[in-house]
Amino acid sequence: MREKGYTIGIDAGGTKVAYGLFDAQGELVDRYEHPSDQEADGPAFADRMAWSVQMLLDKHASVRDALEGVGVVMPSYIMFDKGYIFLTSALPKVQDFYMRDYLREKLNVPVLLDNDANAAALAEFRKGAGAGRGLKHMVYFTVSTGIGSGLIINGDVFRGSYGFAGEAGHMLITPDEGIECGCGNQGCFMSYGSGRYVPMHILRKLHEGRESVLSSVDETLLSCRDLLTACRQKDALAMEMLDQMAHYMAVCAYNIYQLLNINFFVFGGGLTAFGDLLFDRVRAQFDRYDHIGLPVEFTTAALKQDFGIIGASELIRTALPS
Repeated sequence: MREKGYTIGIDAGGTKVAYGLFDAQGELVDRYEHPSDQEADGPAFADRMAWSVQMLLDKHASVRDALEGVGVVMPSYIMFDKGYIFLTSALPKVQDFYMRDYLREKLNVPVLLDNDANAAALAEFRKGAGAGRGLKHMVYFTVSTGIGSGLIINGDVFRGSYGFAGEAGHMLITPDEGIECGCGNQGCFMSYGSGRYVPMHILRKLHEGRESVLSSVDETLLSCRDLLTACRQKDALAMEMLDQMAHYMAVCAYNIYQLLNINFFVFGGGLTAFGDLLFDRVRAQFDRYDHIGLPVEFTTAALKQDFGIIGASELIRTALPS
């Protein structure tokens, strides 16, 4: 009788695509990643993923027959039941595509496709910051290239009617005003506070004549890493942008809290590198709006860089017979 239970989790984001091979106990066996192709459409993007999975299986040939399935997570509007991607703001050409079935045919194994924040929420709830706490509900708040959330309600991922509940970053705060986001709207939270759009706000200020150490950075390379460096130098423009990020993250979290009354928030993603410099401000802004004062816990994700591939793997493990 063959060994069972191996899974592959794929975390496909706007910057990179990461792959994890997991054994029957959910332990990471091998990891691989490559840069995301911003110009690839859905089929081309999926072809690269299929090729990479085959490469990983060639490297671990004894696992091929023990593979139970492949979980794929993306920063997309996804109809979970159909495995269909409506749009991906961080990868504008990956849209209107039945990726799950396409990959199933390519790989000849079960495939599940979900939003990356849902998968990260599942990973943190089961194996990360929420594990062992007896929680029923949790919000995973992702702050990285984009802003989003994954919702755990009564121990399960809540996906809503179509599969893309939790797209908190695309809730509107200043409708029809501000930078246009990849979602097609102006004025969503993501367009004010995410790693993709904050540099655009910085450049606008610099072009208006604001003085800043950030003016020495190549405009085409400016990122939130540069912002963090400038904040540590107490640069005035950098601190203003930091306050902007904190404000919009806090308002977004507060709105989620008011809607769902979930009191445990886990923050994850690349912008957690700002640490207390950012999140003390988020906490203070949230508390300024919260006039009830019952306990609401903010914590940082425990799984760090591998939460996406762990969550993608957990999608498959959840679907396996117990």
